[in-house]
Amino acid sequence: MLHEYIANQRKDYAHKVSRKLVNKYGLIAFENLNTQGMVKNHHLAKSIVDASWNQLVKFTAYKAEEAGRGVVLVDPKNTSQLCSNCGEMVPKKLSERTHHCEHCGYVQDRDINAAKNILKRAI
Repeated sequence: MLHEYIANQRKDYAHKVSRKLVNKYGLIAFENLNTQGMVKNHHLAKSIVDASWNQLVKFTAYKAEEAGRGVVLVDPKNTSQLCSNCGEMVPKKLSERTHHCEHCGYVQDRDINAAKNILKRAI
């Protein structure tokens, strides 16, 4: 019963987030993540499963199609390593949460930098 309750909570959350995305944006870009391979990393597995990534993508895609909006899956390779300002590679560990490009001086939260790269690839 508890597993069903948690699964329903995840599904409800994915429905709500996908609806907000589709209502707000004409183009929604997701990284085409290999979640099956990622859950093999025992340090990340629980977080990945908890996020229900594939479910969110699926719900967003069908709602976007019904609303005449677009969903694009992009190659996730180096989205957080590439500088969204100048295009140079800026290698960093997963623990480093700030992107700092020594080439152009651009400083941004790592996730914001990656999101800008994901959107560029989608367009």
